[in-house]
Amino acid sequence: MQDFVYMHGKSEGNIDMKNLSKLSRGLLLAAATVSFPLAAAGVASAADDIKLGVIFDYSGPLAGGGSEAGGIGTKIAIDMINERGGVEGHKIAAIYADAQSKPDIAINEAERLLSQEKVDLLLGFYSSSQCVPVAAKVDAQKKFMWANICISSAVFKDRNLKYVFRPQVHSDQYGVASIQFLSEISQKKLGMDAKDVRIAIIHEDGPYGSGVASGNENAANDMGLNVVLKEGYSAKAPDLSSLVTKLKRSRADVILHTGYNPDITLFFRQAREMGLRFKMLIGHGAGYGQIDKLIETFGDDVNHIFNVDPVAAQLLDPKTLKPGLGDLTAEMVKRYKAAKGVKEVPPHASMGFNHTWVFLTDVLPRAIKQHGGYGAEALREAALETDIPVGGTIQGYGVKFFAPGHKMAGQNERSTPVVMQYIGGETKIAWPTAIRTVDPVVPLPASSPYAAK
Repeated sequence: MQDFVYMHGKSEGNIDMKNLSKLSRGLLLAAATVSFPLAAAGVASAADDIKLGVIFDYSGPLAGGGSEAGGIGTKIAIDMINERGGVEGHKIAAIYADAQSKPDIAINEAERLLSQEKVDLLLGFYSSSQCVPVAAKVDAQKKFMWANICISSAVFKDRNLKYVFRPQVHSDQYGVASIQFLSEISQKKLGMDAKDVRIAIIHEDGPYGSGVASGNENAANDMGLNVVLKEGYSAKAPDLSSLVTKLKRSRADVILHTGYNPDITLFFRQAREMGLRFKMLIGHGAGYGQIDKLIETFGDDVNHIFNVDPVAAQLLDPKTLKPGLGDLTAEMVKRYKAAKGVKEVPPHASMGFNHTWVFLTDVLPRAIKQHGGYGAEALREAALETDIPVGGTIQGYGVKFFAPGHKMAGQNERSTPVVMQYIGGETKIAWPTAIRTVDPVVPLPASSPYAAK
């Protein structure tokens, strides 16, 4: 029975042991109620729980970069659905596995959950370096996978996956959003034509960072903007001083950075030590989405930094969303704050919750009612029929998946990121202009240790 225990690692900000033991007992009880052998895979039966394998990084460097937050948001959604009676009479028996911030462990855990635990489907995944190989392996086995947070476009691009779906924003969109934002504000805020702004693109060299950086570069080239440096590095690098030196030599006005957590911390620390100056920095998700950890490490030094991500749901005006979604967001926020004891709820919590909620309230019920169960084929048919309009989720965007034959088949075509700015320890929406909650502060004010002189 031990595999039914929530495998939560020893990362920063763990759920307290009291909550952990309650969860473990609940999962053990759920496991004990499952009848073995199970009915034919995925065929609906009133007595069956639906076994859901959930994989996130609860330990290792990715935990603090947003994976743990996404895992908590996911669990909150599952708990709320079970409190409402489950899905079409079926309780969700979730088995939580820790990928430990390592692609090989994520692959092994996916295999274990499918072959040994006999889960009906897999859900979760934070890191694109895990998502890319796991998606290919799961699809080849004709099993169903729902990707909550990983963003690399390489998960789907030209791969024609049949059983993998992702409601999340993809890396090409991240790359384009920051360039569009910059081009729109450069004249007014920097007093420069966008084509005269010197742009540096730096990124961790895995699928996540490389995908966003390519999106940055392609969008900049399309708009005729001036990229003076594009440089990748290992997220595990113990020293980024050579990167900082190259940035200083490039005399970049704006830095576009895609990284995880330890590497972002290392970059800021060495940038300050070496006197790097710039007018504006735009991060792209992951570690840049964890404002509490950034402030804990750097205090006011991270004021006025930007982050591109799917929006943290609590920042949206509920009046712009489908009725009832504002209350749903409020409940998610309340539960997350209680679990973590924090003031700010990061975007990754919204991603984990929102995308799990879409699956459990839209895809899964339709698979059971209209397609005969919750096997891979039924879930695939139900996912392809998903048609949630803009404003129909707590993060504002809609959900409709690119059809088979499309180069991004399985990806949500209605997903959209926003640009947020951290001001005074709070997160504000800076772009798109139609929904912004702050006039963006650009360039960095003189009070910033990174401000250009």
